[in-house]
This record gives sequence, C-alpha cells and structure tokens, in this order.
Amino acid sequence: MIKVNYSNKPNTFSGIWIPFGVGLGFLFVVLGIFNLVLDNYILHIITVIGIYIIAATSLNLTNGYTGLFSLGHTGFMLIGAYTSVLLTYKVSLRAAYNLPSLPTLLGGANYQWPFLPALLTGGVIAAIVAMIVGYPVLRLRGHYLAVASLGFMIIVTTMAKGMKSFTRGASGIQVIPHYSNLWNVYIWVAITIFVLWRILQSAPGRAMLAIRESEVSAQSQGINLMKYKLYAFVSGAFFAGIAGGLYAHFTRSIRPYEFSFSMTFFIVIMPIIGGSRNLFGPALGASLLIAMRYLLKPAEEALGVYGLVELIYAALLVSVMLWRPGGILGKESRAK
Repeated sequence: MIKVNYSNKPNTFSGIWIPFGVGLGFLFVVLGIFNLVLDNYILHIITVIGIYIIAATSLNLTNGYTGLFSLGHTGFMLIGAYTSVLLTYKVSLRAAYNLPSLPTLLGGANYQWPFLPALLTGGVIAAIVAMIVGYPVLRLRGHYLAVASLGFMIIVTTMAKGMKSFTRGASGIQVIPHYSNLWNVYIWVAITIFVLWRILQSAPGRAMLAIRESEVSAQSQGINLMKYKLYAFVSGAFFAGIAGGLYAHFTRSIRPYEFSFSMTFFIVIMPIIGGSRNLFGPALGASLLIAMRYLLKPAEEALGVYGLVELIYAALLVSVMLWRPGGILGKESRAK
C-alpha cells in the first residue's frame, strides 16, 4: 500500500523562486547565444521542439503521473489554437477571408486582442471544456478511457471542419499573425515545467502518484479519485491550449486535420520514449522525435520512401518498450 504524505515542506523564497529565477536567467543566456550563432532554420526547429515539449509535458501529468491514458490532448490544442487565432486575427482581414466578426460578448466585433490575453483565453477555454468532458469520461478506465478521449478528439476536429463561419472548415485559416517566437515559446516551456514540478510537490501531486500506483489503495486512504483525476486532466488541458495557440501563431496557418491522429500519436509517444515517470522525459522525447523528423525528411524525399519517418518512430517505440520500458531517462521523478 502506498502512503500519501499530505504535509508539505514550507515553501521558502530561496528554495523555490531563486532557483527558478536563476534557471530562467540561464535559459535567456542560452537563447541569446542560439540567436547569435544559429541560422534561422535551426532556430525554427528549436522553436518547434519547444512547442511540442509543452504539449508532451502537459499530457504526461495525466498519462504519466496519474496513470490514465488519454488520447484527446490534441483536441484541447485545437481549441486553444482556434480561440487565440480568432481573437488576434486582424479585423481588416476577417471579411477578406470570410471570417465573421467575433461576438460582441468577447469584445471582438471590431477589436483585435493582444497576443497574451488571447493565448491565456485559449488555455482557459480548453481547461473549461476538459472539466465538462472529463467528469463523465474519467469514470472510465484503461482502453475504455483511451477510446472515449479519442472520440472527443474526433468530435472536436469534426466540429472545426463543420463550423465554416468561424474556422473556414477544412480550408483552415491562413495569414495568422506571427506572434510566437523562440523567446516566448521557451518562457512557456519554463512555466509549464515549473508549474508541473510544483504540482508534483504538492498534496494533489502526491494523490495523483498514489492513484497511478493503485486506485484501490488510494481510495482506501480517503483520496477522492475523480477530484484528482480531474485536477490532472484540466491542468494538462490548459497547457495543451497554450501549446495550440503557440503552434498556430508560429506556423501562421492551421487546419482541423493537423490536430488529428498523426499529431495525437506523435505527442503520446514522446513521454513514453523519453520517460513518462521523469519530469524531463517528455522534453527529451519531444527533442529527439522532432530532430529526427527534420533530419530524416530530406532523406525520405531523396529516396522516395514516403512514410520512412513514421516507420522509424514505430521501430524506436517498440525498441524502447522492449528494452527500456521506463523510457530513455527511465528513473521516476519523485516529489520530495
């Protein structure tokens, strides 16, 4: 039986915020060096890696630390992406691209939102949807939960295709303002990892770990399973919405099918390969898979063997599952 300690160590300024500030300062120095010595193509790849780190790390709160298996994460990314895009889209372009003015309730009829409030709104709406969807869905377990969450992703992408007056359907939205860059993406990477680390240090985080190990044991100790499952699900959905907004404002063009099965598989295997029980495992998995994609795509096109990248991903996943089931990092990151 796993005992969950609900007593937290006193949170001291020097023990939490000073290390975070030092780490953030070091991150800025590294990013500044990258900007000076690397070309735009490499910076593009590093920025894409950052966006996927946010998505994979936030998914790992549900899948890795709470022991659930959700396949609906890209649905929340889609919600965050379209919300932030519609709020920040230039008023002068809405008529030209057959996008109606946003409801006056959102202040969007003749107003273009700043990027940060729009991005946060996308995350909040994704979290609200997760709360509504999660209450019935999280009562399921195992493959039932996986299928139900996959169904949610399909519903969201189908709705995005059908709501042509807002999303332009399958054609998607182009000429999106280019607000995402190396700096703000990695600030959000730092925030995501820091917040998830603090959650894992807290009583709710310990409850999630207990649920992962044994729901029966956790429940016998008085842990409210639905409460903490929902906590993980909603927290992960918020950061998924943030990742979706950053993705949309970086690529400058989004379509509903981009947030479908391919991206779902891609994000789900990142924590598995990197190490789902390590805080930095998803970041390693995201970095490895994105780098492989950009390195192998030219070879794939030169050889004319389309689908080579996906085959290598699958082979890598099988190899990790067989010889290192805990992922490359493999060690569990315990909250102390």
